[in-house]
Amino acid sequence: MTRVFNFSPGPATLPESVLRQAADEMMDWHGSGMSVMEMSHRGKEFMGIHAETEGNLRELMGIPGNYKVLFMQGGAIGENAIVPMNLIRSGGSADYVNTGEWSKKSIKEAKSYGKVNIAASGEAGNFVSIPKQSQWKLDPKASYVHICSNETIGGVEYHWTPDTGEVPLVADMSSNILSRPIDVSRYGLIYAGAQKNMGPSGLTVVIVRDDLLGHALPITPSAFNYQTQAENDSMYNTPPTYAIYIAGLVCKHVKERGGLKAMEEHNRAKADVLYDYLDASAFFSNPVAREDRSLMNVPFKLKDEGQDDAFLKGAQARGMIQLKGHRSVGGMRASIYNAMPIEGIRALVQYMKEFEAQHG
Repeated sequence: MTRVFNFSPGPATLPESVLRQAADEMMDWHGSGMSVMEMSHRGKEFMGIHAETEGNLRELMGIPGNYKVLFMQGGAIGENAIVPMNLIRSGGSADYVNTGEWSKKSIKEAKSYGKVNIAASGEAGNFVSIPKQSQWKLDPKASYVHICSNETIGGVEYHWTPDTGEVPLVADMSSNILSRPIDVSRYGLIYAGAQKNMGPSGLTVVIVRDDLLGHALPITPSAFNYQTQAENDSMYNTPPTYAIYIAGLVCKHVKERGGLKAMEEHNRAKADVLYDYLDASAFFSNPVAREDRSLMNVPFKLKDEGQDDAFLKGAQARGMIQLKGHRSVGGMRASIYNAMPIEGIRALVQYMKEFEAQHG
């Protein structure tokens, strides 16, 4: 069996060791005589998996004791509504920083639940950089400040943590969670769809500070109420059990790799190989400001966009797939999450050099 280099932005490539272990345990998990897919979410077997997954995630990220970890469903798009339902409060407002397509989706959804203030936006510059915090217009009475820490489509990433004073900072970390160390205590709430760096689609992780619980709007469904889920250990409704199990295997894998500091070194090394070539090329280009370049998603364009299809076909023939850029921006995009080996980046760069030599 030959594995491709999968540059998909999500669902994304997973560590081979995780896939092999899941395959080995598919029919019989640890002598239980059943698959994790078949387990009761309230049975002792799955409750053990759940507790271990949460424990390893807390250890990896250094999550303080006054934060709850919730395993939910609905992805980041679901959280775009669930966050304001829980945090914006009746008659309240929230500040949002607009850095691209995913920020825009968050803003649009939040407007259904309260007043939204666009504290800063990169739209005038075509979203190729993150607005300097000195330009932000924050409301000290806002219920929270929302950012998207890594824009999967545009390829811009926060390499710093905003200072929002007493107002809780909320971050959509779907595409860069577990990619490097962060100080969780600087955030009021973090949410992330698992299908980039943590596991398969279907699981959404929410990390929320205790004092932000208990303020949900009356219209909030019980299954989306953070306090209700926290009180029921994410078991108010049936959680995405198999996705939690895979996320647990990924957390173990990251620990075995040396934790988040080791992942950061791995990810920076990969990104440097690709960005160094893009900067040296006269045929390929990346539009993002250097200080805001994502370590996870690298958009790039060919000098002659009429050759895009030929480039993609050639890449696929060489075992490199899902390099087509998002329809809203065009061009190409290489998503190089934790599980992408550096050999995949080297293979991509070698192919890009060959294509440039032939067509440049």
